[in-house]
Amino acid sequence: MKTSADFDLVVYGASGFTGRLVAEHLARRYGPGSGLSWAMAGRSGDKLAAVRDEIGAPPDTPLIVAGADDPVALDALAARTRAVITTVGPFQLYGSTLVAACAAGGTDYLDLSGETAWMRAMIDAHEAQARASGARILFSCGFDSIPFELGVLYLQSAARARFGRVLPRVKGRVRVMRGGFSGGTAASGRATAAAARDPGVLSLLRDPFCLTPGFTGPAQPSGMAPAYDPDLEAWTAPFVMAPINTRNVHRSNALQGHAYGTDFVYDEMLVTGPGDTGEAAARAIAARPGLIGGEDDLEPGQGPSREEREAGGYDILFIGHDSEGPRLHAVVTGDRDPGYGSTSKIIVESAICLLEAADVPGGLWTPGAALGLGLVSRLSERAGLGFTIAYPGP
Repeated sequence: MKTSADFDLVVYGASGFTGRLVAEHLARRYGPGSGLSWAMAGRSGDKLAAVRDEIGAPPDTPLIVAGADDPVALDALAARTRAVITTVGPFQLYGSTLVAACAAGGTDYLDLSGETAWMRAMIDAHEAQARASGARILFSCGFDSIPFELGVLYLQSAARARFGRVLPRVKGRVRVMRGGFSGGTAASGRATAAAARDPGVLSLLRDPFCLTPGFTGPAQPSGMAPAYDPDLEAWTAPFVMAPINTRNVHRSNALQGHAYGTDFVYDEMLVTGPGDTGEAAARAIAARPGLIGGEDDLEPGQGPSREEREAGGYDILFIGHDSEGPRLHAVVTGDRDPGYGSTSKIIVESAICLLEAADVPGGLWTPGAALGLGLVSRLSERAGLGFTIAYPGP
């Protein structure tokens, strides 16, 4: 890791919808006197200056102009900072050059990618270089997939304390998710759908272990059909983020030396409720292409309003099983809409936690595997997340 540079942190894409929220969180929590030096970056200096003024950032907040297709500018950006947060997606279209610059320059990197085939390509291309340079590269540092990765990590830590062992089966069940989508999210979905026309990419997208090169674990639940969950006495439907989160959870397990076991089984579903009503809702969601509605009407830069973000939230239940049945519950909650209000806080606090983690070596990490329970504590204290444990069994 770098110990000094012009800046501790640069927000790349700060004039976009999500990047603006990231910069706004920094301006509110880490203003003058905080000890954190940060800058805003993007392709238009005029747009960056306008956002700086609108979010109330100090007028001397540095602005860096760099286009996603300009490797010289991105190399220079990476050289000036200890860490970069980027919200410029789709990452498979606009992210590779910045990852390369950070891996070469020893600069920490955090993004919001849920594009697993691209993430695998970056792992294959840059793992060795990042280890050599000391760069810590972290993908999926927002709602996908930190609450899920940390939920499993938190549950398994409690299982070790309670039972002296981990639990081989964990179910993630999304009980509440209030929020909207942005034009950037829609664009990423379209880019992934286009890339999936390549049979090799499609094969990766279908593989639950696509982010664990050299390791394939046991068969995993597909999560693509409505199902009745006897642990909840309720129906469940396919969850839109599961194809991303499950891959990151398995990578997290592998990066921790298979701390949850090489036989670990994990899936995620959306809880729709009991009885006929719950079943009907689950079947309706499963029948909807892409599992999301309305996002195709959004353009880049558009997304949920401040009122919608502040009214949002989420509640995720994790159920840990062994051969005797459910033994442990963990619950992760968030106090803002998942994709924007919560995500913007999560990625900022993850970046600062990483900057403070001098003992994490270079490489391509998941946030939980790199930062562990320290990240749980930081997000609980500073990002509006809650983590609780309950013991349903003997």
